[in-house]
Amino acid sequence: MRAVVTDIDGTITDSARRISLAAIQEIRRLVDDGIPVVLASGNTLCFMDSIAKMIGTSGAVIAENGGVWRHEYPVEPVLEADRKVTLAAFEDLRGHYTARGVELDLYSHALRHADVAFARNVPVDEVRRLLAGHPVRVLDTGFAIHLQQVGVTKATALAALASAMGLELSDFLAIGDSENDVEMIKEAGAGAAVGNAVPSAQAAADFVATAPFGDGFVEAVRHYLP
Repeated sequence: MRAVVTDIDGTITDSARRISLAAIQEIRRLVDDGIPVVLASGNTLCFMDSIAKMIGTSGAVIAENGGVWRHEYPVEPVLEADRKVTLAAFEDLRGHYTARGVELDLYSHALRHADVAFARNVPVDEVRRLLAGHPVRVLDTGFAIHLQQVGVTKATALAALASAMGLELSDFLAIGDSENDVEMIKEAGAGAAVGNAVPSAQAAADFVATAPFGDGFVEAVRHYLP
């Protein structure tokens, strides 16, 4: 493996979103050894830029579940999805729930370029059923429900980002925990899941760590890049 791509929430953080110091140390070890680390999340680009700077990577990030990516600082971000598609689906969904007295709590609405994210206060399976006629994927990350344009994933963004970095998908070790990581885990050169990963992520992985969260991330990295 020549590079690593990792999810953040639930992979290098715990369920309360506290980041693992062991995971940060491992990422810095990789970077210092000349191995690029890409951070990939459903979160916003501005959040990803900040956490990448603070952890100490080059700034290669995938945000909004593949909807936006950036090669490095200060290169302009690349938008991979049309937010009009996800907003149209969300407005239909909001109309359905508002009529029933339920408000959908949007996350970082003004800061998003591609997807829509909202609180998990409605059943995700019901959301999928209600939006079956829209060209969107409904993703449950365990932290939020996301609507993303069909065909856009962390893996599609990673393929484009890898090319910008002079690498191939096969050069990457991908590590994650949630259903929004499945394609990335499957399509990278090697895929790993932390011990707390959902069954679909574990099934997609070549290696499943025994430890959860940040300790599982370190275990997976050491398995491939001792």
